[in-house]
Amino acid sequence: MSSQSADPGDVYVKAGTVVFGIGALATLVTFVPLFLHLTPLPTAMYWLSMLMPAGFLSALTGLFLNARAQRARVEPQES
Repeated sequence: MSSQSADPGDVYVKAGTVVFGIGALATLVTFVPLFLHLTPLPTAMYWLSMLMPAGFLSALTGLFLNARAQRARVEPQES
């Protein structure tokens, strides 16, 4: 375990990475039948593909929260 404290956005970044990965996998699984001229998958698979942008948004939110926390730690030291 590291001695550094966890930033507030770390959970968002980790969760966003997992959700993005699931969405990317669902996108690949959804589009493969279209390229191979097979029977398209049900609509639910297309909805699972929407996890990819949701995961990206979650990770981006976490990055902004981490940047804000880092800035808050640095500003009092400058004065």
